[in-house]
Amino acid sequence: MLLVTSRGTGRWVIPKGNIDPRLSPHAAAAMEAREEAGVIGALSPVPLGSYRYRKRRGSGASLMADVEVFPLAVSEELDSWKEQGERERRWFPLARAADVVDEPDLRDLIRSFAPADFRAAIRRGHQAGMVAKDSGWGSMFGWFQRLLPRTGNFFELFEAHAAAVQAGAEATARLFAGGPAAAEHIREISEREHDADDITREVLVTVRKTFLTPFDRGAITALIGALDDTIDEMQAAAAAVDLYGLDDFAPEMRDMAALAVDAARLAAEAMPLLRDITRNGGRLHELTERLIRIEGHADEVHAAGLKRALRDHGATDTLRFVTEREIYKHLERIIDAFEDVADEIDGIVIDHA
Repeated sequence: MLLVTSRGTGRWVIPKGNIDPRLSPHAAAAMEAREEAGVIGALSPVPLGSYRYRKRRGSGASLMADVEVFPLAVSEELDSWKEQGERERRWFPLARAADVVDEPDLRDLIRSFAPADFRAAIRRGHQAGMVAKDSGWGSMFGWFQRLLPRTGNFFELFEAHAAAVQAGAEATARLFAGGPAAAEHIREISEREHDADDITREVLVTVRKTFLTPFDRGAITALIGALDDTIDEMQAAAAAVDLYGLDDFAPEMRDMAALAVDAARLAAEAMPLLRDITRNGGRLHELTERLIRIEGHADEVHAAGLKRALRDHGATDTLRFVTEREIYKHLERIIDAFEDVADEIDGIVIDHA
């Protein structure tokens, strides 16, 4: 399989790009293959599958992009092509091509070209079950497996959720910095909120299925709920900005968005430390103290912002004042939600450190 490097990061990818509205999707794919990889050949009009990845925009937004993948049988490699000086192209053995790409769905698509290897991997994966069945212990083996304690992957889920929250906070700060890319930042916040919702649902399902949990089930659901509230409020703030069409933000709004980024960073630092509460209890307490101080400072910024809005618009533009007050309310709720995260972490530390 032929792969090319991306211009931005140098990682291995397949040729891809935006679809020219004058072309069919597979014709656009053939054009990208020629321009980016310098290859031509027979291309199927039926996509092999699709995958998603995050694409960094010039505005700083990181947005989800959906890619349909069309198989192309290369018949000629050109000696020169449009992006020859901007990318490296290289042929990889199929298994190696799957290993070097970053996107899990693309990795699976690449591996699907070798069904024999795929079937062999499945057979190896089922080997234990086959041995149990052949030995006459199949039913007891399955019964015993169901009795084994399970601890779930809660720590990985907490860390993934905190990463989504941090990315959402950074997009929120970019939105309140102003500029022409507001729609992209609003879209990214919404995407990050959907990612966080998926993780929250997985945590709740895992709690129900798990025999042994690292700490109290109520603490697990309360912590993931508090984390989820932070990014829900970010989405609410972004939706309000979109609804009212605001593109000019007071300094206090930008300050509160910056405080949300700082709080999200502290929460993201705290999540891995929960893996060993006894050893990390002191550091966790320091982080929660800082989160609480951030909430107190945000209250001061919030009050100053409302005073500015009342002074500038209260007597002359009541609608603008009401609109800004609504935005401040959502920004304050973001920081309040981070204080709830701090409270939940403190509770866990008190119970288990």
